[in-house]
Amino acid sequence: MKPFSYALVIGLATAQIATSALALDITGAGATFPFPVYSKWAEAYRKETGNGLNYQSIGSGGGIKQIQAKTVDFGATDAPLKGETLTKDGLVQFPTVMGGVVPVVNIAGIKPGEVKLTGEVLAEIYQGKIKKWSDPKIAKLNDGVKLPDAPITPVYRSDASGTTNIFTTYLSDVSAAWKSELGASTTVSWPAGQGGKGNEGVTAVVKQVPNAIGYVEYAYAKQNNLPVALIQNKDGQYPMPGDEAFQAAAANADWKAAPGFGISLTNQPGAKAWPITAATFILVHKNPADAARTAEVLKFFRWAYKSGDKMASDLDYVPLPDKVVGLVEDEWKSVAKDGKPVLGQ
Repeated sequence: MKPFSYALVIGLATAQIATSALALDITGAGATFPFPVYSKWAEAYRKETGNGLNYQSIGSGGGIKQIQAKTVDFGATDAPLKGETLTKDGLVQFPTVMGGVVPVVNIAGIKPGEVKLTGEVLAEIYQGKIKKWSDPKIAKLNDGVKLPDAPITPVYRSDASGTTNIFTTYLSDVSAAWKSELGASTTVSWPAGQGGKGNEGVTAVVKQVPNAIGYVEYAYAKQNNLPVALIQNKDGQYPMPGDEAFQAAAANADWKAAPGFGISLTNQPGAKAWPITAATFILVHKNPADAARTAEVLKFFRWAYKSGDKMASDLDYVPLPDKVVGLVEDEWKSVAKDGKPVLGQ
């Protein structure tokens, strides 16, 4: 019996090596906004399939550059590319989940949702025009809330960031002065404040600096117990951010209105709508050099659409509606090698 057992052990080890050799790890880079959910999905996907995902949370600008340079299997961005750029670079773009960008504060004694701001006031804080928490414009919105007579430190993203693009798109929607002076982009010339790299960096700076305000993806605020300031929406209401508020913002969205599903969900109507809501996007090459690796990218996200909704919701992201998933999977048919779709339908 001893020789048989020994052979069995060798056989099992050989099988494990063969399985390991067949495993295919894909690489992606970009947006920090979806990093928590992509990490969670990757962990579960590896357990189920043996295949892994190595994702670098380097910001949307970095993700766009890396997929353009063909150094990763996919790029990730919160700032959707325009149709002409997708065509020029031979890219296909699709959304994965939705979420919200929220202002977070570090003010002694202030609880989540206790501070209220309008979009115009938020813009003036980041323009350096409103300099103290005791400013009359803030006091008027926060009757009965004890705010300090202390300087405000606005905290912003120091890297090229889709989160910044979402935030500045919203500020441009609600403030004519912001739109004309600074505009909406992944990077702007911030007039005041202090920078942090990634959602992680902004979170860290806000936690360290008394009386700071920053903007981060909602999951980062919740996981780090940072108090969120409420923002008045288009209907004049102050909803709490969360699944219901993000879904309300996307309720009437026309996902086919822009190439690559690159629509804006900021400042949408609806009493329950969170005004700084957005989707996050993936970029792959339309005619990939390595069809197998790109097929595995699409398999990963097909699995995520089918099996990852609860994980996304647990991390305070909003899964895409089923009809949008159907549109995305139809779009994947255009990702082809030698005229053949890389992913079997």
